[in-house]
Amino acid sequence: MAWTNTEMADEVILFFKPNTSVNLGIGMPTAVAERIPDELNIMIHSENGVLGVSGRPSKNTVSATLINAGKETIAIKNGASYFDSSMSFGMIRGGHIDYCVLGGMEVDAARNLANWMVPGKKVTGMGGAMDLVNGSKQVIIMMTHFSKDGVAKLLARCQLPFTGLDVVDIVVTELGVFKPNGSKFKILKLANGVLMSDLKIESTLLE
Repeated sequence: MAWTNTEMADEVILFFKPNTSVNLGIGMPTAVAERIPDELNIMIHSENGVLGVSGRPSKNTVSATLINAGKETIAIKNGASYFDSSMSFGMIRGGHIDYCVLGGMEVDAARNLANWMVPGKKVTGMGGAMDLVNGSKQVIIMMTHFSKDGVAKLLARCQLPFTGLDVVDIVVTELGVFKPNGSKFKILKLANGVLMSDLKIESTLLE
């Protein structure tokens, strides 16, 4: 009934236009890199200074010095380029990244995102998330639909500290694809067999 991570990645890719750039966040969004069709000619950006990531390396091409922002080894495509963090964040803050795909802890109907800390728990830092949600042309959140406590992560108002305000364009979970519009979540698509009641979201928040 629910989509796998691979199927979620495929749903995310449907929003990409050919010959564009995308930054993929740590964790679940990294699955997108391995699913992008070659014909889309997408240039994947990593904020540690790479443009042209193309998924995982083979055993013969892996290099400990070629990594993404999550310190995972990566492969690169023809035409890839390397640069320092200053230029990388200049690309983000200058509005030159078409899409970013990030994980999320909570998204609310007002298009706000919380994805970087839980008060009282260890915090490793926000990384580039704050820059990405404000600098990218379109922000897609790819996350599990429920928290570990079984509570839906699509809310009327985020309870956790914000990463960005009025920034989220699309949310993809294992149960469906949603678009927050300021007051509600518009259901764009549900996974096969999923009912609105399975979402465990107040009906007043859905359209």
